[in-house]
Amino acid sequence: MRGNPLLFSLLFIMNGWLACNNHQATDDKDSKAASTIISDSTLQLLTIDSAVVRNIDDEVQLSGEVSFDENKVVKIFPFSSGQVISTSVGIGDYVKAGQELAVIKSADVAGYYSDLASAGNDLAVAKRSMENAESLFRNGIASEKEYIEAKEVYDKMLTNQSRIRQLIAINGGGRTASNGTCIITAPRSGYVVEKLINPGSFIRNDNNSNMFTIGDISDVWIWANVYETDVAKVKPGYRARVTTLAYPDSVFIGTVDKVNPVLDPVAKVMKIRIILPNHAGYLKPEMFTNVTVENQESKKGIAIPSSGIISENGMNYAVVFRNKNDVSIREIRVEKKSGEFTFISGLEAGEKILTRNQILVYRQLRESGQ
Repeated sequence: MRGNPLLFSLLFIMNGWLACNNHQATDDKDSKAASTIISDSTLQLLTIDSAVVRNIDDEVQLSGEVSFDENKVVKIFPFSSGQVISTSVGIGDYVKAGQELAVIKSADVAGYYSDLASAGNDLAVAKRSMENAESLFRNGIASEKEYIEAKEVYDKMLTNQSRIRQLIAINGGGRTASNGTCIITAPRSGYVVEKLINPGSFIRNDNNSNMFTIGDISDVWIWANVYETDVAKVKPGYRARVTTLAYPDSVFIGTVDKVNPVLDPVAKVMKIRIILPNHAGYLKPEMFTNVTVENQESKKGIAIPSSGIISENGMNYAVVFRNKNDVSIREIRVEKKSGEFTFISGLEAGEKILTRNQILVYRQLRESGQ
């Protein structure tokens, strides 16, 4: 059966019309397709990123201050009263655990060693008496009562010696000498942030005054102020971005660790604590900080790198990249800016855009009539 030439012609025209309409529907939201090909040399100058689905962060801007992690701060108090003979460190020095900080001459410590020597002599005498009483008792010369009394005296002397040894251990132990010298050492590594003694100073162990304070700043706390209107926007576990006046181009990332349950009665703010790693040591206690707390529990949206947005005549555009032969301009709407990303409408998740040197391609497309 032979085909009808007129029918074939009509089908060919209809297929062509449908194909044109389908192509127009696909590219309706884009500008006219690029008529030029991006060269390989130009492609090397471009950066291609994808539109992604992200949590729309509800950010809160706060002010804060760096402080020590109080779990890593140690105040060093004197074990005994005495006179400072020498000090080995100053404020700001870094010390290691066990390092010598100061030497003290203590009459108390010397007295303990004197008591220990006397207790040793008394113990030796009591031991000989007990052994003699035991021997006499076994030979029937002394009574059992005499032996028991001698043993009780020995046990008492032994207990007294043990008590004095414990006193010496509490007051410096192996870092002390019989002449009363006591070496004060660092209980942990860190920076000397407080020094309240000098050679020649007299110290007392009953005046509640510390000699040194050592703080480890490998981790620090940021105490930030939250106004009442923003209280509901901050919770433990939220991420925080911290910047300082000293390092304005550096962003330090931490986590909200604690939210005080009450407001400060004077400042009318709620204090939150942010834990921040500080291994490089850039953050110093008392530094002023700007804090951005991110609420990551909110709804999701399409986000692109902020560097990929081109603004012109009050409108915002992105250069959509399919391949080097298929590039187009897409109008987008900015919904919210959040750090390095901007939430937009007008793109689908997964669509690729140019985010570096895209203005070169944008101008070329505009000149070609897009």
